[in-house]
Amino acid sequence: MVRAAGLAAIVLSAIGTLGGYENFLVAVVLGGIIQVLLGVLKAGVIGYYFPSSVIKGMLTGIGIIIIIKQIPFFFGYDKSVENISLESISLGSTLIGVIGLAILLLWDKVLSKKGKIFQIIQGPLVAVVVGIIFYVITQGNNQFGINAAQLVSVPVPESFDTFLGQFSFPNFDAITNKDVWIIAFTIALVASLETLLCVEATDKLDPDKNVTPTNRELLAQGTGNIISGLIGGLPITQVIVRSSANIQSGGKSKLSAIIHGFLLLISVILIPTLLNKIPLSVLAAVLLIVGFKLAKPALFFQIYKQGLKQFLPFIVTVLGIVFADLLIGIGLGLSVGIVVILFKSYQNSHFLHIEDKSNGLHKIKMSLAEEVTFFNKGAILKELDSLPENTYLELDVRKTRYLDNDIIEILEDFAFKAKERNIDIKLISERGIVENPSSFIEFFKLRPKAS
Repeated sequence: MVRAAGLAAIVLSAIGTLGGYENFLVAVVLGGIIQVLLGVLKAGVIGYYFPSSVIKGMLTGIGIIIIIKQIPFFFGYDKSVENISLESISLGSTLIGVIGLAILLLWDKVLSKKGKIFQIIQGPLVAVVVGIIFYVITQGNNQFGINAAQLVSVPVPESFDTFLGQFSFPNFDAITNKDVWIIAFTIALVASLETLLCVEATDKLDPDKNVTPTNRELLAQGTGNIISGLIGGLPITQVIVRSSANIQSGGKSKLSAIIHGFLLLISVILIPTLLNKIPLSVLAAVLLIVGFKLAKPALFFQIYKQGLKQFLPFIVTVLGIVFADLLIGIGLGLSVGIVVILFKSYQNSHFLHIEDKSNGLHKIKMSLAEEVTFFNKGAILKELDSLPENTYLELDVRKTRYLDNDIIEILEDFAFKAKERNIDIKLISERGIVENPSSFIEFFKLRPKAS
């Protein structure tokens, strides 16, 4: 199965574009190779350049989507019924969903704190077992019975040869097709970006605050995609749902993911019939808990209290993911974050203090920030242009460690205009005081650079 929303649309269109599934598998293999190269080139550092507010927004948006998508399964919604009503809801699915939800909450809030046994045997496993028992007991019951459409559906091979027959292999004759390479690069970039963002988000969820080696993650995922493509699998990427469920269940190391993979393989091979007796509403209950923990209402209030600088990128990311797509939401949140940074930089480039207005002489002190870049041009230019005639300006640059050349040019131009407006300039720096400097460019060229 495709692991992330960003890849879903790519896979859907790529199979048709490339003229067959076997041709698409070549793109998956090549995408994996490109990811390995990205890991070798240390491209994993990209994930660290996304603001914390965007990462939290991504987690929250994914949590909301999980909740929304699991509600129909929780109630056993029957799509064949035209209007949503009690007739379209399965009483059996709803009942066992509620029971499963109660078991999960009881396990999480009460039993897990009562003894070691309740930590070893996890609540989701108990809920699934109870769900299977409920299905077997109510089978054939018109009121509480659960039909096949509301159960897990895993292919049941008749023999081992039939099982092996489910695998497909790439058609490497298509490797010269330029569309294959375009899709391969697309898969590699989208999968890598989603993975790096999920890695950053997972590290934030980790109670032990471990830091995932991102370059190794790209190497591992690239290797996984190569193998997946060679045996007929779809492209993979890290997703926050399984990672979150793993953390919430007490997983501490990569061993939990390895055992998870082996258990899936063994279960699909040995007990597919038993798996097909699990009600989807029970699994929905498990995911509702996961989604709620990712999108707690308290988180919205917590980030809102941190100010608009944090809240705006957060809420835009959430809305973008919920109403559009994962990558679109992240892109919107990042864009808003950059705009907020630019605006704050515009505001915080300088401090202006009017000291005296006596005798018609405006004495004004302007202190520049520690770092002043071209982002601050607009704010500083606006303040200088608004100075009235007959002004005595003290320009304090003692705290300034970096002054962009664009700002120096603005000061140079202002010094020329100041003479016409009868504005005297007193420049205060760590080198001393200069009255009406003849050239700001020459002054800052001779000024010693901060170590």
